[in-house]
Amino acid sequence: MPKIAISGKGGVGKSTLAALLAYIYTQKGFKVIAVDADPDGNLAVALGFPPELVAKLTPIAKMEELIEERTGAKPGSYGLIFKMNPKVDDIPDRFSVEHRGIKLLVMGTIERGGSGCVCPESVLLKNLVAHLLLQRQEVLIMDMEAGVEHLGRATAKAVDAFIIVVEPGLRSLQTAYAVQKLAADIGVRRTFVVGNKIRSQEDKDFLIANLPGFTFLGFLSYSPLALEADKLGKPVFELDQNLVQEAEEIVKNLEKNLYAEEN
Repeated sequence: MPKIAISGKGGVGKSTLAALLAYIYTQKGFKVIAVDADPDGNLAVALGFPPELVAKLTPIAKMEELIEERTGAKPGSYGLIFKMNPKVDDIPDRFSVEHRGIKLLVMGTIERGGSGCVCPESVLLKNLVAHLLLQRQEVLIMDMEAGVEHLGRATAKAVDAFIIVVEPGLRSLQTAYAVQKLAADIGVRRTFVVGNKIRSQEDKDFLIANLPGFTFLGFLSYSPLALEADKLGKPVFELDQNLVQEAEEIVKNLEKNLYAEEN
Protein backbone atom coordinates (compact mmCIF):
# COMPACT_ATOMS: atom_id res chain seq x y z
CA MET A 1 0.00 0.00 0.00
CA PRO A 2 2.32 2.80 -1.16
CA LYS A 3 2.17 6.17 0.57
CA ILE A 4 2.97 8.87 -1.98
CA ALA A 5 3.44 12.61 -1.46
CA ILE A 6 3.52 14.88 -4.52
CA SER A 7 5.03 18.36 -4.43
CA GLY A 8 6.38 21.06 -6.74
CA LYS A 9 5.92 24.63 -7.92
CA GLY A 10 2.37 25.93 -8.19
CA GLY A 11 0.77 25.21 -11.56
CA VAL A 12 3.31 22.56 -12.50
CA GLY A 13 0.74 19.76 -12.68
CA LYS A 14 0.79 18.11 -9.25
CA SER A 15 -2.97 17.55 -9.25
CA THR A 16 -2.85 16.04 -12.75
CA LEU A 17 -0.26 13.49 -11.65
CA ALA A 18 -2.09 12.81 -8.37
CA ALA A 19 -5.34 12.15 -10.23
CA LEU A 20 -3.66 9.86 -12.74
CA LEU A 21 -1.94 7.84 -10.00
CA ALA A 22 -5.17 7.55 -8.01
CA TYR A 23 -6.98 6.28 -11.10
CA ILE A 24 -4.26 3.76 -11.97
CA TYR A 25 -4.16 2.30 -8.46
CA THR A 26 -7.94 1.90 -8.37
CA GLN A 27 -7.73 0.12 -11.73
CA LYS A 28 -5.19 -2.20 -10.13
CA GLY A 29 -7.75 -3.06 -7.47
CA PHE A 30 -6.39 -0.99 -4.58
CA LYS A 31 -8.37 1.15 -2.18
CA VAL A 32 -7.18 4.74 -2.59
CA ILE A 33 -7.45 7.82 -0.44
CA ALA A 34 -6.42 11.08 -2.11
CA VAL A 35 -5.56 14.02 0.14
CA ASP A 36 -5.60 17.60 -1.12
CA ALA A 37 -3.03 19.33 1.08
CA ASP A 38 -2.36 22.25 -1.27
CA PRO A 39 -3.94 25.59 -0.22
CA ASP A 40 -4.65 26.29 -3.89
CA GLY A 41 -5.55 22.70 -4.59
CA ASN A 42 -8.05 21.54 -7.18
CA LEU A 43 -7.68 17.81 -6.77
CA ALA A 44 -11.45 17.30 -6.67
CA VAL A 45 -11.75 18.78 -10.16
CA ALA A 46 -8.76 16.79 -11.44
CA LEU A 47 -10.42 13.62 -10.18
CA GLY A 48 -13.74 14.53 -11.78
CA PHE A 49 -15.75 14.62 -8.55
CA PRO A 50 -19.27 15.92 -9.24
CA PRO A 51 -20.13 19.37 -7.81
CA GLU A 52 -22.68 17.97 -5.34
CA LEU A 53 -19.94 15.87 -3.70
CA VAL A 54 -17.40 18.69 -3.75
CA ALA A 55 -19.97 20.87 -1.96
CA LYS A 56 -19.91 18.43 0.95
CA LEU A 57 -16.18 18.88 1.49
CA THR A 58 -14.90 21.21 4.20
CA PRO A 59 -11.15 21.60 4.72
CA ILE A 60 -10.17 20.03 8.04
CA ALA A 61 -8.17 23.14 8.98
CA LYS A 62 -11.41 25.17 8.80
CA MET A 63 -13.39 22.90 11.15
CA GLU A 64 -13.02 25.04 14.24
CA GLU A 65 -15.42 23.06 16.42
CA LEU A 66 -13.73 19.78 15.53
CA ILE A 67 -10.26 21.20 16.22
CA GLU A 68 -11.33 22.56 19.61
CA GLU A 69 -13.14 19.33 20.49
CA ARG A 70 -10.12 17.17 19.67
CA THR A 71 -7.28 19.38 20.96
CA GLY A 72 -9.00 21.29 23.76
CA ALA A 73 -8.06 24.68 22.30
CA LYS A 74 -9.53 27.05 19.74
CA PRO A 75 -7.85 27.40 16.35
CA GLY A 76 -5.47 30.34 16.26
CA SER A 77 -4.58 29.93 19.93
CA TYR A 78 -0.94 30.20 20.94
CA GLY A 79 0.77 29.63 24.26
CA LEU A 80 -2.08 27.46 25.59
CA ILE A 81 -1.99 23.89 26.80
CA PHE A 82 -3.68 21.49 24.39
CA LYS A 83 -3.56 17.83 23.43
CA MET A 84 -0.59 16.90 21.29
CA ASN A 85 -2.10 13.52 20.31
CA PRO A 86 -5.76 14.27 19.49
CA LYS A 87 -8.11 11.57 18.24
CA VAL A 88 -8.04 11.52 14.44
CA ASP A 89 -8.78 7.95 13.39
CA ASP A 90 -12.42 8.66 12.52
CA ILE A 91 -11.71 11.79 10.46
CA PRO A 92 -10.81 10.18 7.08
CA ASP A 93 -14.08 8.26 6.85
CA ARG A 94 -16.34 10.92 8.40
CA PHE A 95 -15.13 13.91 6.41
CA SER A 96 -14.10 12.47 3.05
CA VAL A 97 -16.25 11.96 -0.02
CA GLU A 98 -15.94 9.03 -2.42
CA HIS A 99 -16.27 8.75 -6.19
CA ARG A 100 -15.12 6.00 -8.57
CA GLY A 101 -13.60 4.12 -5.64
CA ILE A 102 -11.40 7.07 -4.60
CA LYS A 103 -11.87 8.76 -1.25
CA LEU A 104 -11.00 12.46 -1.17
CA LEU A 105 -10.05 14.42 1.94
CA VAL A 106 -9.17 18.14 1.94
CA MET A 107 -6.71 19.37 4.54
CA GLY A 108 -6.84 23.14 4.03
CA THR A 109 -4.21 25.63 5.09
CA ILE A 110 -3.22 27.07 8.44
CA GLU A 111 -3.51 30.83 8.79
CA ARG A 112 -0.54 31.93 10.82
CA GLY A 113 1.73 34.89 11.29
CA GLY A 114 5.00 33.00 11.39
CA SER A 115 6.44 29.68 10.34
CA GLY A 116 6.83 26.64 12.50
CA CYS A 117 3.94 27.41 14.84
CA VAL A 118 2.70 24.82 17.28
CA CYS A 119 -1.01 25.57 17.23
CA PRO A 120 -4.10 23.35 17.64
CA GLU A 121 -4.86 23.15 13.92
CA SER A 122 -1.28 22.23 12.94
CA VAL A 123 -1.17 19.56 15.64
CA LEU A 124 -4.44 18.04 14.44
CA LEU A 125 -3.35 18.01 10.79
CA LYS A 126 0.04 16.47 11.51
CA ASN A 127 -1.55 13.77 13.65
CA LEU A 128 -4.05 13.13 10.87
CA VAL A 129 -1.27 12.74 8.30
CA ALA A 130 0.59 10.41 10.66
CA HIS A 131 -2.55 8.28 10.96
CA LEU A 132 -2.97 8.17 7.17
CA LEU A 133 0.67 7.18 6.71
CA LEU A 134 0.98 4.65 9.49
CA GLN A 135 -2.44 3.16 10.20
CA ARG A 136 -4.65 3.19 7.10
CA GLN A 137 -4.52 0.13 4.86
CA GLU A 138 -4.97 1.84 1.51
CA VAL A 139 -2.90 3.66 -1.08
CA LEU A 140 -2.33 7.25 0.02
CA ILE A 141 -1.74 9.97 -2.58
CA MET A 142 -1.15 13.40 -1.07
CA ASP A 143 -1.17 16.49 -3.30
CA MET A 144 0.98 19.02 -1.45
CA GLU A 145 2.13 22.60 -1.88
CA ALA A 146 5.80 23.32 -2.63
CA GLY A 147 6.91 22.28 0.84
CA VAL A 148 6.42 19.76 3.60
CA GLU A 149 4.00 21.63 5.87
CA HIS A 150 1.82 18.65 6.72
CA LEU A 151 4.70 16.21 7.27
CA GLY A 152 6.61 15.88 10.53
CA ARG A 153 9.93 14.31 11.37
CA ALA A 154 8.21 11.47 13.19
CA THR A 155 6.34 10.32 10.10
CA ALA A 156 8.51 11.46 7.19
CA LYS A 157 10.17 8.06 6.90
CA ALA A 158 6.76 6.46 6.39
CA VAL A 159 6.47 8.22 3.02
CA ASP A 160 7.32 5.58 0.44
CA ALA A 161 7.80 8.07 -2.37
CA PHE A 162 8.13 11.84 -2.34
CA ILE A 163 7.60 12.89 -5.96
CA ILE A 164 8.56 16.37 -7.14
CA VAL A 165 6.80 17.42 -10.35
CA VAL A 166 8.85 19.69 -12.61
CA GLU A 167 8.34 21.39 -15.95
CA PRO A 168 10.95 22.71 -18.37
CA GLY A 169 11.82 26.06 -16.77
CA LEU A 170 14.31 27.51 -14.33
CA ARG A 171 11.76 28.44 -11.64
CA SER A 172 10.52 24.88 -11.56
CA LEU A 173 14.10 23.61 -11.18
CA GLN A 174 14.80 26.01 -8.32
CA THR A 175 11.66 24.81 -6.55
CA ALA A 176 12.71 21.18 -7.04
CA TYR A 177 16.03 21.77 -5.28
CA ALA A 178 14.33 23.68 -2.46
CA VAL A 179 11.70 20.97 -1.94
CA GLN A 180 14.33 18.23 -2.04
CA LYS A 181 16.25 19.98 0.74
CA LEU A 182 13.13 20.44 2.87
CA ALA A 183 12.26 16.77 2.44
CA ALA A 184 15.79 15.61 3.29
CA ASP A 185 15.87 17.86 6.37
CA ILE A 186 12.92 16.05 7.95
CA GLY A 187 14.11 12.58 6.97
CA VAL A 188 12.19 11.70 3.82
CA ARG A 189 14.05 8.70 2.42
CA ARG A 190 12.99 8.45 -1.22
CA THR A 191 12.70 11.50 -3.46
CA PHE A 192 11.84 11.13 -7.14
CA VAL A 193 11.08 13.46 -10.05
CA VAL A 194 8.42 13.43 -12.76
CA GLY A 195 8.71 15.80 -15.71
CA ASN A 196 5.44 17.32 -16.91
CA LYS A 197 4.29 19.39 -19.89
CA ILE A 198 6.94 17.79 -22.09
CA ARG A 199 6.81 18.85 -25.75
CA SER A 200 10.01 17.30 -27.10
CA GLN A 201 13.10 15.24 -26.39
CA GLU A 202 14.89 18.55 -25.82
CA ASP A 203 12.57 19.23 -22.88
CA LYS A 204 13.47 15.88 -21.35
CA ASP A 205 17.19 16.45 -21.93
CA PHE A 206 16.93 19.92 -20.33
CA LEU A 207 15.40 18.53 -17.15
CA ILE A 208 17.76 15.58 -16.88
CA ALA A 209 20.82 17.78 -17.46
CA ASN A 210 19.74 20.33 -14.87
CA LEU A 211 18.68 17.88 -12.16
CA PRO A 212 21.74 15.66 -11.75
CA GLY A 213 21.42 13.22 -8.91
CA PHE A 214 17.62 13.12 -9.08
CA THR A 215 15.88 9.86 -9.96
CA PHE A 216 13.34 10.36 -12.75
CA LEU A 217 10.29 8.11 -12.75
CA GLY A 218 9.10 9.31 -16.13
CA PHE A 219 7.54 12.13 -18.11
CA LEU A 220 4.05 13.37 -18.93
CA SER A 221 3.52 15.02 -22.29
CA TYR A 222 2.08 18.49 -22.75
CA SER A 223 -1.61 17.80 -23.28
CA PRO A 224 -4.24 20.11 -24.81
CA LEU A 225 -6.73 17.45 -23.71
CA ALA A 226 -5.73 18.08 -20.09
CA LEU A 227 -6.69 21.73 -20.56
CA GLU A 228 -9.97 20.65 -22.15
CA ALA A 229 -10.66 18.29 -19.24
CA ASP A 230 -10.19 21.16 -16.81
CA LYS A 231 -12.66 23.32 -18.75
CA LEU A 232 -15.24 20.54 -18.80
CA GLY A 233 -14.70 19.51 -15.19
CA LYS A 234 -13.79 16.01 -16.30
CA PRO A 235 -10.86 13.89 -15.13
CA VAL A 236 -7.90 13.87 -17.49
CA PHE A 237 -7.83 10.07 -17.48
CA GLU A 238 -11.15 10.08 -19.34
CA LEU A 239 -9.91 12.27 -22.18
CA ASP A 240 -6.21 11.53 -22.68
CA GLN A 241 -5.23 7.87 -22.85
CA ASN A 242 -1.68 8.80 -23.78
CA LEU A 243 -1.24 10.48 -20.38
CA VAL A 244 -2.72 7.39 -18.73
CA GLN A 245 -0.14 5.19 -20.47
CA GLU A 246 2.69 7.51 -19.46
CA ALA A 247 1.43 7.50 -15.87
CA GLU A 248 1.25 3.70 -15.90
CA GLU A 249 4.93 3.69 -16.87
CA ILE A 250 5.65 6.06 -13.97
CA VAL A 251 3.91 3.66 -11.58
CA LYS A 252 5.93 0.73 -12.95
CA ASN A 253 9.19 2.65 -12.47
CA LEU A 254 8.15 3.67 -8.97
CA GLU A 255 7.38 0.10 -7.99
CA LYS A 256 10.70 -1.08 -9.47
CA ASN A 257 12.58 1.48 -7.38
CA LEU A 258 10.71 0.62 -4.19
CA TYR A 259 11.07 -3.13 -4.78
CA ALA A 260 14.81 -2.77 -5.50
CA GLU A 261 15.32 -0.97 -2.18
CA GLU A 262 13.40 -3.60 -0.22
CA ASN A 263 15.65 -6.28 -1.71
